[in-house]
Amino acid sequence: MKYLHDKTLGIKLPAPDFDVETPCFVIIENAVEHNLVKTAALAGGIHRLVPHVKTHRSPWITQFLVAKGVTAFKAATPREVEMVLESGAPEVIWAYPTTNTAAISRVIKAAIAYPKAQVTGLVDSDKSLEIWLKLLSEQPGLTITLRVDLDPGLGRTGMPITDVALELAERVQAQGKFAGWHIYDGHLKDLDVATREQQFLNLKREVDALFARASQHGMSLDVIGGGSYTYPFWARHTQARVSPGSWTFSSCQHHTDLKDQEWQVGAYVLSTALSTRAGTVTLDAGSKAIAPDIPMTKRFTGADLILDVKEEHSVIIDADVKPGDQLALVPRHACTTTYLYRRALVLGKDGEWSYRDQLGCER
Repeated sequence: MKYLHDKTLGIKLPAPDFDVETPCFVIIENAVEHNLVKTAALAGGIHRLVPHVKTHRSPWITQFLVAKGVTAFKAATPREVEMVLESGAPEVIWAYPTTNTAAISRVIKAAIAYPKAQVTGLVDSDKSLEIWLKLLSEQPGLTITLRVDLDPGLGRTGMPITDVALELAERVQAQGKFAGWHIYDGHLKDLDVATREQQFLNLKREVDALFARASQHGMSLDVIGGGSYTYPFWARHTQARVSPGSWTFSSCQHHTDLKDQEWQVGAYVLSTALSTRAGTVTLDAGSKAIAPDIPMTKRFTGADLILDVKEEHSVIIDADVKPGDQLALVPRHACTTTYLYRRALVLGKDGEWSYRDQLGCER
């Protein structure tokens, strides 16, 4: 076994000591299991975890989590919903409110194929509800349920936390499909834990006021809430199930931002130095290999400085790197790195290396 040093994070990462075609996505199974243990503890128990599979898009990790006692998962795409059901999970929440008829039809088809599993969609508009109800009316007896998505200030999807959301929920309930609520507060990312917790408590007051009115109407108060930065607060201050995703692999961002969660880096991109030019190094990992949604200079750690990123190459400054050297590049965003690979090289808990399939960019 050899190890590669990330000078920025101050960690060593295991690397294969045999020839590997690069760029290669590498997963460390022991770190994934370690991160699960830490996350489940902060979530108030593994039974409260609803992990988001968009981070890893991996059947074997989903199966591993089911075996460890995770009973429900969040997914972003119809293909992820299918993967979760194929992996034997008893519950999946499609956490993506949409008005696309074809996508909703595909999720309904997946639910038909796995009638023992609970499949739940999200709605945040009358149009979305209308499409769901029309398609579900063509499948009598199907147990698909719906949650109302609430916008806690992220400004992306969800209903405002007002009576407008309550009215939509009442329309869902009138059809016998209401399962509860969904809240993703991904904008609450203050690096000071106490400040971030206070921001969450401010949000909780808004939600509690809405739920008090919902309770008067006999509506379910079941909620799936939070993300990687806030799920411990949801677990501590509410009865919600919680849905972090980034814990699976962590990232260079979370390794520094969320030290209190004690996650380990569980995945990285193995890259080879191709050539050097007047103090610069050209790597074989470009935007097709690592975190293409992140600003160039922050895309990964593992180099002293990132100068340029193109499709197939990155140009860095690192005086210690010579042509032929390999580097472990830890992405700032693990989710959009995973998405670029149809398979990963996994260091198993038994110390053996093997390639394992994942969805990659499959939709």
